[in-house]
Amino acid sequence: VQLQASGGGLVQAGDSLTLSCAASGGTFSDYTFSWFRQAPGKEREFVAGRRWSGGSEFYADSVRGRFTYSRDKAKNTVYLQMNSLKPEDTAVYYCAAGVRLIASTYRDLAKYNYWGQGTLVTVSS
Repeated sequence: VQLQASGGGLVQAGDSLTLSCAASGGTFSDYTFSWFRQAPGKEREFVAGRRWSGGSEFYADSVRGRFTYSRDKAKNTVYLQMNSLKPEDTAVYYCAAGVRLIASTYRDLAKYNYWGQGTLVTVSS
């Protein structure tokens, strides 16, 4: 499975940005696709995730209400719509895929089998 993240860039506080993660090389019915981020000097953290086959989206408290996770099955792509961006959202954003995860483990990096290369989001104040 290969994951290709894109869509990062430099924006101002309050702006919006949409990240994309294109998946290839497999069938994904048993997969969970999630977004993580890593700010400079900090550990990688969970942002949002959902099982490919459906169900609820899960969000980190810090982004709930501002970020929206979605996916396009026909394009094998997941998205992260980010609104009302803040300087503290500055990070490298990664998409990740894990097989047969349960919801309580979505935040656990070690549960994910595949990672994209990351895309940098910089939010200026």
